[in-house]
Amino acid sequence: MKPIFTLLILSAILASGGLRAEVPVPAAPAAEIDADLAPEEAVVAGLPNVELTPRLLYQFLLAEIAGQRGQFANSAELYLDLAKRTRDPRLARRATEIAAHGRRMEIAQQGAQLWLDIEPASLQAHLTYINVLVAQGRHEELKAATAALLALAPQQIGPNLLRLNRLFARGEDRKAVRDLIEAVTAPYQQLPEAHYARAVAAFDARDLAAARDATRQALKLKPNWEAAVLLLAQMSEKSEAFAVLEEFIAANPQARDVRLAYARALVGEKRYAEGRRQFGTLLEQSGDPVKSGDVLFAVAVLSLQLNDKADAEIHLRKLAEIGHAEADKAHFYLGQIAADSNRPDEALQWFGKVGRGEQYLAARVQAANVLVKQGKLDEARQHLAASEAANPRERAQLLIGEVQILREAGRLTDAYTVIEAGLKGQPDQPDLLYEIAMVAEKMGLYDEVERRLRRLIELNPDHAHAHNALGYSFADRNVHLPEALALIERALQLAPNDPLILDSKGWVLFRMGNKQAALEVLNVAASMRSDPEIAAHLGEVLWTLGRQDEARQIWEKARVAHPDNEVLTETLKRLAP
Repeated sequence: MKPIFTLLILSAILASGGLRAEVPVPAAPAAEIDADLAPEEAVVAGLPNVELTPRLLYQFLLAEIAGQRGQFANSAELYLDLAKRTRDPRLARRATEIAAHGRRMEIAQQGAQLWLDIEPASLQAHLTYINVLVAQGRHEELKAATAALLALAPQQIGPNLLRLNRLFARGEDRKAVRDLIEAVTAPYQQLPEAHYARAVAAFDARDLAAARDATRQALKLKPNWEAAVLLLAQMSEKSEAFAVLEEFIAANPQARDVRLAYARALVGEKRYAEGRRQFGTLLEQSGDPVKSGDVLFAVAVLSLQLNDKADAEIHLRKLAEIGHAEADKAHFYLGQIAADSNRPDEALQWFGKVGRGEQYLAARVQAANVLVKQGKLDEARQHLAASEAANPRERAQLLIGEVQILREAGRLTDAYTVIEAGLKGQPDQPDLLYEIAMVAEKMGLYDEVERRLRRLIELNPDHAHAHNALGYSFADRNVHLPEALALIERALQLAPNDPLILDSKGWVLFRMGNKQAALEVLNVAASMRSDPEIAAHLGEVLWTLGRQDEARQIWEKARVAHPDNEVLTETLKRLAP
C-alpha cells in the first residue's frame, strides 16, 4: 500500500509554521545528516507504510489544533501517541518540539527517546535527545547518550569531541558538566580534541590549572593547533600569554589566527609599532587586499596612530579602491591627511565621498574648515547648511560646526546669532546650550554664560564639562571661588583624571591663594596633556613662586607649538612682555 498517510502528515507539518522547537540543535557537517539532506524519494522510502484511517486523521487534526491554540501539553501527548502507533520519526520529532516549546520536558524526553529508537542512526535525533537531557540536568543519562553519539560516526570523532562543550553549554552545573566531559572523553585520550574538550570544561568550571594542563596535553599531541594555543594564551597571565603566542608564531610563521590575536594583543597594550609589523606580515602573507580588508584597515589606522601618514595613505587608498566596509572611514582619513598636507582640493574630494553614516557629520565639518582656510567662509557656511541631518541632534552638530568656524574667524556676533536661532527650535538641546555659553564667554556676556550653564546642569546633572566650564569661568574672573572649586570638584568626580578639569582645579586653587597645591595639580595636568592654556597657568604659578626661568621655558615651548593661543599670549604680555 502506498504510504499516503506519511506523505499527508509530512505535507501538513511542513506547511505549519506556527511552532518552533525550543530545544536548540547544534549544526552538523552535511555528511553526517544523511536523512535530512537526502532526496524526498529516499526519505519516503525509509518511512513506515501506514494506512490513513479516520481515527489517525482525527487525532492528527486534534494535535495540530491544540498546538495552534497554545495547548502544548495536549498537542505533544497526541503527537507522541501517534508516533508510538505509526513509528513515524517525523511525528516523534514533532511531539518533542511541541513539548519543549511548552516546557513539558518529560514529554519531550519521551518523544526524543522514541525518535532515537525509530532512527538510531540519525545525528539530529541524538543531538535533540541530548539537548533535552541537558535542559533537565540529567547528567547520568547524558553519559550513555553522549557515548552513543560519539560512537555514531567514528570517522568524525574529532569534530564531535569538539562539539561537546557547545552541546552542554546550557548546563548550569559547570562542575557536573566537567565531570561528564571527563567521563565521555576517557576512551579517546589519544586524540588532542579530547584534551581540548576537557580544557574548556575545566576552564568553565574555574579550574584554570587543570584547564592549562589539558590544553598543553592537546598541544603535545597536535603541536601546530592554533585553537589550542589561543585557548592557552587566553588562560594565561599577560606576560605568559605573550610568550606563548610569540613562541608559537616563531615555530609556525603561517599561523594566521594566532598572529592576528598576537597583533591585536599588542595594540591592546598600545605597542602600536609592533602591532603594525604583525598586521603587515599578515597582509604580506595574504597577498589579497580584498580578502584581507580588515587587516589592511588595521595597518592604516596604526600608521595614523604612529603619525606615519605616508604609509597610512597608501593603505587607505587601497581600502577605498576595493570598496571595503570601512571605505567611508578611509575616505575621511584620506581627507584629513590631504588637509594636513595642504592639499585642500583633494581633501574636499575625499570628504565629499563620505556617505551617510558614522563619519558623515565630521566629514562635512572638516570640509567646511578646509573651505575657511581657502578664504571661503560664506561657502563653508552654505556647505554646512546644505548638509543632511537625520535628527535634531545632527542638525545641532552642524550648527555647532558653523559656530566654531565663525568663532575662529573672530565673528562672535554672527556665531552667537546662529546658535541663538538654533536654540529657538531646541531650547534645551545640551550641545547648543554649552556652545552658546562658550561664545558668550568670549563676548564677555558672563550673566548669559552662567544662565546657560546652570540650565544645562539642571537638565543634565552629570554633565562634567558644564560643571567645569562654569567653575573655570568663576575662577578666571576671580569670583565665587568656593562655588567654583565645588563645581570643578564635581566635574572631576564625573570625569576623573581629565587634564583640562585638573587645569581648572589648579587655576581655582591658585586664585584662592593655595599656590603649592595649585602647582602640584597643574604639574599633573601638564604631564597628561600638552596644552597651551595648561602651560600658561603652570607658568604663572611658577612665576609667582619666584621660579621665573622655569616659567619662561614652559611658555616658550608652548608658544612655539601654539603661537596664536589667546590665553598664552595674554599671560606673556602681562607677566613677561
